[in-house]
Amino acid sequence: MTLEFYSTKTAPEAVGPYNQAVKAGNLLFISGQLPLDPATGEMVKGDAGAQAKQCMKNVLALLEAAKLSDKSIAKTTIYVSDLNDFNLVNEVYASFFTGEYPARACIEVSGLPRGADVEIEAIACY
Repeated sequence: MTLEFYSTKTAPEAVGPYNQAVKAGNLLFISGQLPLDPATGEMVKGDAGAQAKQCMKNVLALLEAAKLSDKSIAKTTIYVSDLNDFNLVNEVYASFFTGEYPARACIEVSGLPRGADVEIEAIACY
């Protein structure tokens, strides 16, 4: 199987030794997206909802780079540093979809890179 690697300036650069997205067969694996503004590389200001919004914008930018849309997402994983933010993150997350939602997990973690409150990764299908 040949892997294809995707990157775009409309999503933040990787903050470590990984690719923004990798296509394997008919699947696109989008690395965890932090709430970083791709123009500045800085964390967006605001609560977990504002961070979730930027994470989803970054996911959508990578989907677009791979010629896909939100309707192509089969599964997402949301990492939050405080599960008390679940409802806020959920509300913002839901606003990015029309119709059916992808499968999803939401996991509380003890910490995220750069002190983020939210990180979102996705798997999409061609």
